[in-house]
Amino acid sequence: MNRCLGIINLDESERRMEELVNNRPLASVPFGGRYRIIDFVLSNMTNSGIESIGVFTKNKSRSLMDHISNGKPWDLDRKTDGLRVFNFGDDIPFLNDVHNFYNNIDFLELSKYDYVLLSPSYMICNIDYAEALKDHIQSKNDITIIYKNVRNADSAFEDCDVVNLDENKKVVSMGRNIARSSVANISMEMYIMKKSLFIDMLEKCMLNGVYKKIKSFINNNVAALNVGTYEFKGYLACINSLNSYYNANMDLLKKKVAKELFNKDNPIYTKGKSEPPTKYGAESSVVNSMVANGCCIEGEVKNCILFRKVSIERGAKLEDCIILQKSSIGENTILKKVITNKGTEIKAEGYYSGSEFKPYVVNKLQNTVKEKEIIIK
Repeated sequence: MNRCLGIINLDESERRMEELVNNRPLASVPFGGRYRIIDFVLSNMTNSGIESIGVFTKNKSRSLMDHISNGKPWDLDRKTDGLRVFNFGDDIPFLNDVHNFYNNIDFLELSKYDYVLLSPSYMICNIDYAEALKDHIQSKNDITIIYKNVRNADSAFEDCDVVNLDENKKVVSMGRNIARSSVANISMEMYIMKKSLFIDMLEKCMLNGVYKKIKSFINNNVAALNVGTYEFKGYLACINSLNSYYNANMDLLKKKVAKELFNKDNPIYTKGKSEPPTKYGAESSVVNSMVANGCCIEGEVKNCILFRKVSIERGAKLEDCIILQKSSIGENTILKKVITNKGTEIKAEGYYSGSEFKPYVVNKLQNTVKEKEIIIK
């Protein structure tokens, strides 16, 4: 992959992520006990041999910058190439990726690489981009879109793009998944093309002013371009809503999914933390849960994801919950299908429950009052 430049496009839709993105971008939302969402695409790129990566941010990027820093966990802290981060400028009237790419076009023009790989952060998978690039070069496509054929498009991947293919796996049209059919070819919004073509597309977008997002240009010009596909056959989750975030975390409790995502041959890297092992009290019970280091568990935990430095006091019962880092759950509290944001303190004797349709979220740094009861119906 030393012929390819990696571009991580964080101009992602966050409107259905609700409280989880109040103070952070989607890319830095915690995931899977110890990771951030952006860790997966960064790790996939570096595991595939990509040595130069540009991250094009949106807004609220403080937590993102704190997490990725100079890129050392991904071996990107280099004098040549490595990790570069580009923020939206204040003079841009609308937050869109075309302007951000074009305002930093020097990064592209000065790059020594022949090809570019564009990817969002919110497609969670473990993928070998080297195989996709090899397939793209052999196919002589103008653009290759990485996609997955799914059987649950009616219950997941809402608002994702759907690619319609001919018998040669060429793209004939694209549309939005409106969940009417269970079977669909879901675009992973990962595009491979020559760098020169990408620059030409940006210049055309800026010149005519019609397209403000690069994927809109591609979606509406498949007839004029030779757009092929590369099929990904592994596990895929798109985190673009509160429900999809919850479901993707719960998927990690399935052995098959966890084994594939956290493949030892293609590891997912993240910012390191020095935490002691989790302490389990004499009366504690933990069943089918993912527990990070630094926790203290005195109560009962079932089917949960616990991040670092979580405290579960005696008598507390948690089921089907995601508890983000530095949260504290008081004595005799009952939580069912709840997400607590970072630093949440829930006082003793509380009862919180989501529903089969939606989890309940306790906001970041919110101190809840004793005996407060919330049930989402």
